[in-house]
Amino acid sequence: MIRIIKQILLNRNTILVFAVLAGILIGDKASSLKDLTFPALAITMTFSMTGMRMSQVKDLNGVYKPFLMGILLNYGLFSLVLIPLAYWFMPTPELFYGFVVIAAAPPGVAIIPFSYILKGDVIYAIIGVVGAFLGSIFIAPLLVNVFAASKGINSWDLFIMMVQLVVAPLIISRFLLWKPLFKYIEPIRGKVVDWGFAVLIFVAVGINREVFFTEPLLLVKVSLILLIATFVLGYVYTKIADKAGVSQSIVTSQSMLVAIKSSGFSVFTAITLFGKEAAIPSAVMAVVVLLYLIYLSLKSKVIG
Repeated sequence: MIRIIKQILLNRNTILVFAVLAGILIGDKASSLKDLTFPALAITMTFSMTGMRMSQVKDLNGVYKPFLMGILLNYGLFSLVLIPLAYWFMPTPELFYGFVVIAAAPPGVAIIPFSYILKGDVIYAIIGVVGAFLGSIFIAPLLVNVFAASKGINSWDLFIMMVQLVVAPLIISRFLLWKPLFKYIEPIRGKVVDWGFAVLIFVAVGINREVFFTEPLLLVKVSLILLIATFVLGYVYTKIADKAGVSQSIVTSQSMLVAIKSSGFSVFTAITLFGKEAAIPSAVMAVVVLLYLIYLSLKSKVIG
């Protein structure tokens, strides 16, 4: 019985649901944890990036296509759907900026392990995620500057933030992969990422908890936009790629590259740049991404 309870408490899905519920129920405590969001995200990004091993890539001649596709899908196509919908339907500039931050966020690193779980092309996923991560260093400041210029955000400051939250964790993660050290990192990596992510979601939900009680229509609008940009975009892209003759394993990885963003990154960035209201879309996105991964898992089992 204790073992079953332990497994439930350590399950990634349970942890996320717990973070959302805790934010709604005891969110008045969330503001006291705001100062922890930066170290929580930095640690989470560092540990999660240990799953990106370029040593698995044998054919360097085939790198550039998935590298560029990672950028095109995760930024170009996703932003093309998300930003217009947010512009048309969000009632306040802050909420729109929250969606801009989501568009500017790097992909979720969960794409890599789920490519393995769903029998996708893992090497393609690794290269695509790395490409989008490196692209985010320049694309994120550009997107924020174009769509939120009125807020007076300094592009250079945002570029430095990207270096701190993308480049530095990526470099540190390479050291963590050193064999004598990684044997201690590997057993705790998943839980560090899950709980670091939970802290960020708890803060995002907690500081906006009144919205969950007083503005259900707003939550419906935010959820619908994210469902379209995740489920509908992922479904339509998959159908088009299938008809174009793209292999099923690559389509599986691409269906995640086109629709999955780093919720933790977008939560921190939205709060830091635009305030608590801007973090609402990122908090909802965490749940939508979880549902999308569950959907892909169920779909894979049905097809398999």
